[in-house]
Amino acid sequence: MEHSLGDLHLLGMIADKYLAQTPSRAARKKSRENSMSFKMPEQGRDWESLRNEMQTRGGNDVKWRDGKTAVYVFNAGPDVARVQKEAYTMYMSENGLGPMAFPSLKQMEDEVVSMGLSLLHAPEDAAGNITSGGTDSITMAVKTARDYARAQGTLKGRPNIVAPWSAHPAFDKAAKMMDMEIRRVPCGPDFLADAAAMGAVIDDDTIMLVGSAPCFPYGLIDPIERLGAVAEAHGTWLHVDACVGGYFAPFAKMNGVPLHAFDFEVPAVKSISADLHKYGYAAKGASTVLFRSEELQSHMIFDCADWPGGRMITPTLAGTRPGGAIAAAWAVMNYLGVEGYKEKQGIVCAVRGHIETGVKRMGFKIVGKPLLGLVAFYHPDYDAFALWGKMAERGWMTSVTTEPKSLHLMLSPFHAAVQDQYLADLQASMAEIDAGNAGDVNEVRYS
Repeated sequence: MEHSLGDLHLLGMIADKYLAQTPSRAARKKSRENSMSFKMPEQGRDWESLRNEMQTRGGNDVKWRDGKTAVYVFNAGPDVARVQKEAYTMYMSENGLGPMAFPSLKQMEDEVVSMGLSLLHAPEDAAGNITSGGTDSITMAVKTARDYARAQGTLKGRPNIVAPWSAHPAFDKAAKMMDMEIRRVPCGPDFLADAAAMGAVIDDDTIMLVGSAPCFPYGLIDPIERLGAVAEAHGTWLHVDACVGGYFAPFAKMNGVPLHAFDFEVPAVKSISADLHKYGYAAKGASTVLFRSEELQSHMIFDCADWPGGRMITPTLAGTRPGGAIAAAWAVMNYLGVEGYKEKQGIVCAVRGHIETGVKRMGFKIVGKPLLGLVAFYHPDYDAFALWGKMAERGWMTSVTTEPKSLHLMLSPFHAAVQDQYLADLQASMAEIDAGNAGDVNEVRYS
C-alpha cells in the first residue's frame, strides 16, 4: 500500500476535526492573512505587556506539563528543566561558529560528542559533531556518505539510498535536496527492516543503507547486525538512525533490557544520528551525528576560502550554532550521569510496560515487540483515528500510525504520574464510540 509522506503525519488533519478549539478553514485562512499583514509597531512595547500576551497566546497550546502530551516534548521533570533553562541562558548569546572566540563551547561540544561515542561503542578514532536536530544529523550523514563515495571513485550515476518503509522522512528530505533517489523497501511481517529485500535493491550507485534504532512509527529496533552483513557484502555505508534511541537504548541495556547490537559494535556501521533533545533530555535543538572515524567525518566538513571574508570552515549545515543548545546538552548529561539516565529510562520502560498491559486487557494488539519508550497499538473493533479524536477531546495530544492504523505514544518519565489516567480515558473513549459518538473518521482522513 502506498502513502504520501503527509499521510505519515495525520495528526494535523485529525486535529482539524476533533479538537474543539481548532478554528474552521475560513478562520484559519483569515488568521494567516492577518499574520501576513502584521507590521512592526512604530513604538516598542514594554516587556510586561509582551510577556502577558505571550502567556495568553500559549493558553491554547497543549498542556504538556500536565503529562497529556506523548509527542514533541520529553518531560524528565522540573529539576532537569531547570538545568536546561539556566544552562541555555548562560550561553544564549555565544556562537559555536567561532571556536577561537568561544573555546568553552568547543570544549563542551567535544565532551558531549565523546560521551555519545563512548555510549555507542565507537572505536578510538571515532568523531562527531552536535547538530540542530535529527533531520540535520541525517542530512549531514547522507551528504558525508555521498562525498565519501565520490572520493572513492565508486559513484558513477545518480546516487541512491536504500531504506525500510519505516525509516524517517528526513532521508527523503535529504535525498530531495541532493537530487538522490530513495528506495524504500517494505518491512517484514514483524514490522522490522527486511535485510534480504533491502540487499536485493542495492546497486553500484547506492551510497547508504539505513536502519533505525528504533524507528518512530513502531518504536522497534531494526536488525542492525543483519543489515551490517548486507552492507559488508555490498561494500555499502550503513547508517543507523538512533535519533530516538541513541541516548535511551544504552541505558536500557544497562538496566537489563535484552537488546541486540545496534551501534558501532556492528563493524559495518559507519555513522549514527542520535538526538540529545529527545531521550537525552537536552534543550531543543540538539542532536549528534557520529562517525566511525575522523577520516569519514572529514567528508562532512565544509571548507571555503574563495571569498573576501577569509577562510570559513563549518562542520555541519549551520553557520551560526546556538551556544545555548550546546551548553544545555553538556549540562544535562553531566547533571544526570549514567545513574540518572538509567533511572529515567527505567521509568519510561516501566510506563510503557504498564500501558501495554492495560491496553491488552482492553483487547488492543501491540505492533511488534517494542523495548524502549515508544509503542503503537490497535484494536480490531475500533478505528484508531476515532479513538485518537475521543482522546484529544479529553486533552491528550498523541500521535497515530497509518499502517497499521494505530494509536502511538512516545513516553517520558513524567508519564508515570498519568499512566492510569490515560488508560481510564481510553476506556471511556471506547465507551463513547460504543454509544454511537465516534465522529466522521473518513472526513477526518481525507479532508
